[in-house]
Amino acid sequence: MPAIHLPQRRDRIRAALVLGTRPEAIKLAPVLRAMSASPLFDPVVISTGQHREMLDQMLQRLDMPSGRDLAVMRDRQMLSGLTARLISGLGEAVREDRPDVVVVQGDTTTAMTGALAAFYEGVPVAHVEAGLRTGVIGNPFPEELNRRLVAPMVRWHFAPTEGAAANLRAEGVPAGDIAVTGNTVIDNLLWVLGRGEGRSAFTTSRRRVLVTLHRRENQGETMHGIAEALGSLAGRPDVEIVLPLHKSPAVRDALLPVLEGRPHVTLVEPLDYFDFAATLDACDLVLTDSGGVQEEAPTLGKPVLVLRTTTERPEAVEAGVALLVGTDPAEIVAAADRLLDDRAAYERMAYAVNPFGDGRAAERIVDRLAADLAGAGRSAEPGGGLAVA
Repeated sequence: MPAIHLPQRRDRIRAALVLGTRPEAIKLAPVLRAMSASPLFDPVVISTGQHREMLDQMLQRLDMPSGRDLAVMRDRQMLSGLTARLISGLGEAVREDRPDVVVVQGDTTTAMTGALAAFYEGVPVAHVEAGLRTGVIGNPFPEELNRRLVAPMVRWHFAPTEGAAANLRAEGVPAGDIAVTGNTVIDNLLWVLGRGEGRSAFTTSRRRVLVTLHRRENQGETMHGIAEALGSLAGRPDVEIVLPLHKSPAVRDALLPVLEGRPHVTLVEPLDYFDFAATLDACDLVLTDSGGVQEEAPTLGKPVLVLRTTTERPEAVEAGVALLVGTDPAEIVAAADRLLDDRAAYERMAYAVNPFGDGRAAERIVDRLAADLAGAGRSAEPGGGLAVA
């Protein structure tokens, strides 16, 4: 693989943080804050707009000005069209900005195409939240494929846990290119809660259940069945369910016919992240198919029922803070009832140790990049060590 030659005359390290979805903004915000506080870095945000409305709201609240906005979103677009527009737009942005490093996060189509665009332009890539795997190439779809495609193009693999690092080593990534940092979502959650600006969406003193749903593989009949399970759960007199509705029409088409107007079910538009954090902090139980929520909830001692058949975050299940219940409606209701009725079972999950970090992940990421990139006359090769040109 050819060496990547970085600019030799620049006072500060120019870092392009590529993001397009709300979760990417949440998890890259601490990295941006840490870089902005350092005299060594000149960070810029490149936004693809993959999640248009939710992303704009998030960037504003997290004080993340976008240096570029590619505005690639189209109504009900196909992944192939999205991918083509992303590669073209990101390639042009990287060519014009010539950053010293491109930082991508997670497993989105934005992350995959951001890494590929940087690779094509000879710019080294840092991957935040590297090494997550379910072992099933199509589940979640297309995220599992995306993160596997990103790995060979990456110079710095910032793994949130030792398990994620082990996945990378098993795939042949050199150990020196991997750093276990914790997950930046914990950094941001603690930062947001510390500001005290959020407002919970719960309105009663009943047992509070927070639900989030959006995964492609759950859409359609599967999500309709999950909605029926939630309707059954809402039949309990002691329960209040809050469900922020994803903007996806497919999600709404599955959930609204079943849950709209149901007693004890509050359907709300996507919550501002400050309000979501406050709602998460106020809840008793979480039901979700989200990856990030599996990491956030244990930080606050909230048991998580994962509404998926696989998870790339097995550490949560192994630590006892999450339970992989699948998507069968009867199983979902049974698992939720058990936690709501069995105090000992609830407390075993609520007081387990969070495996996802201590809130200092971004600090570790920026320190490593500074140590490797500070100084002139640098060259780096993806998959290998940093070398002096």
